[in-house]
Amino acid sequence: MSGSKKVVVLGGGGGVGSVAARAMAHSDDADEVVVADLSAEAAAATVAEIGDSRFRSEGVDITDAAAFSALIEGATVVLNCVGPFYRFGAPTLSKCIDAGVTYVDVCDDLSATRAQLELDEPAKAAGVQALIGMGNSPGLANIFVKMCAEMFLDELHSADIMHIHGGEPDEGAAVIKHRVHAMVNDVPLFVDGDFTEVRMLEDSAKPFISDEDFLGLEGTYPVFPYPHPEVITLPPVFPTLKRATNLGVIFPLPYFTMTQDLVAAGMGSEEPLVVGDTEVAPIDVMVALLQRERPRLLAEGNITGPGGALKVVVGGIKDGEEHTYICTVNSEGAGAGEGTGIPAALGAMLALRGELHGGPGVHPPEVAVDVTALLNLAGKVVAAMGVGDGTGIPLTLEHIGPDGSREVVPFALGSI
Repeated sequence: MSGSKKVVVLGGGGGVGSVAARAMAHSDDADEVVVADLSAEAAAATVAEIGDSRFRSEGVDITDAAAFSALIEGATVVLNCVGPFYRFGAPTLSKCIDAGVTYVDVCDDLSATRAQLELDEPAKAAGVQALIGMGNSPGLANIFVKMCAEMFLDELHSADIMHIHGGEPDEGAAVIKHRVHAMVNDVPLFVDGDFTEVRMLEDSAKPFISDEDFLGLEGTYPVFPYPHPEVITLPPVFPTLKRATNLGVIFPLPYFTMTQDLVAAGMGSEEPLVVGDTEVAPIDVMVALLQRERPRLLAEGNITGPGGALKVVVGGIKDGEEHTYICTVNSEGAGAGEGTGIPAALGAMLALRGELHGGPGVHPPEVAVDVTALLNLAGKVVAAMGVGDGTGIPLTLEHIGPDGSREVVPFALGSI
C-alpha cells in the first residue's frame, strides 16, 4: 500500500513489548504492525490475543543482521523493547539509522543511553529521528519534569525521581540481570549543579537513601540511587537545574534485599567459577535462586498482584518564591510491563503522526515529546485499554506552596 505506515515492535512477545503492541491496537496510526520476538511462539501469542488484522508476528533474532534488515524493510517506526539495553540498545539503533527508519525505545540503562547519544551525529546525517528512554523512568518521569518547568515554574531548580514496582508473578533473567547491573555500577547524581557518582551498595550512596511514601501504597519504602539516564539528560536541557536524582526500589522488600545481599556477597559476577566438573557464572546461579524464592517471598508479603508508583518531585521558583510540585502515577493492578510498554507505544504513535520535536538526531523524551500531546493521547489510550480504573492516566498533581501548604491541583488532560 503506497504511503502505508508500518511499525515493528521488537521484543513483542515479552512483558513490555506485548503491552506496547496491545496499546498500538487502540490507535489507527499504523496500517501494519509486525510483532517480532526471538520466540516466534511468544510473538504469535501476542498477535492472537490482540486479534487485529493489521497485526502479524515474526520470530527473529535481532543479532542476525540479514534477518533484522529484512524485518524492518519498509518500516516507518521501529519500537525496541528488547533488553538488556546495555547489550542491544546502541547496536539496534545503529542498524535503524543505517536503514533510515525512525526509532523509539524504552532504554533505562545509563551506559546504553550514553552509547546511543553518541549516535546523534550519524542519525542527523542520515535524517533519522530517535526517541530513546520512552518508558516510565525514564519516559513519563522526564515528561513530568518538563510539564512543571513549562507550565508552573519560572525557573526549574530540582527534579527528584522515585519509582517502585513489583508483585509480578515472575521475572525473567534479563530483568534480574539488569537490576544487578544497577547495583554494581556507578550511579551518577546531579547535586549542587555538578555531577557526582555513587554505588548503590556502598557507603557513598547512604546520604541519598531515603524513606518515601508513595500514593496508593501503605507505609514507606527505602529508595536507593539508580543509574537511570534522566540524571544525565535533564541538566543539558534545563540550564537552571541544580539537582537531579533517580531513586528506586522493588517490592516485596525482602526480595529486593535478598538481591542486594547476594550481589554484595559477589554473586553478581559474570566470571565463571569451576564447581566440580562444571563452569558456572555466579550471576546465573543467583538468578535461578531468586526465581525459585520469588513465589515464597510474594506469598509471605501477601502480594497478590503487580503494582507500583512513579513519584517525581519538582522544585523551583515562581514569582520569586519557592514552589514544589509532586507528580505521582499509581499503577495498582499493573506492573512494569504496563508502566513501560504503554508510554513506549505512545511515543511510537506520536512518531507516526510526525509530532515529535527536535528533528533528526537522538533525543530523550524531554527534547522530543510535547507534554500536551503525550498526556492527552495517554488519557485516551489508557482509558481504552482499561488499565487502572479505566478512566485515563492515573496522574495526581500536588502543589506545596512557599508557606508549606499542600493542595491537590485539579486538571483535565484535555486542557493541559
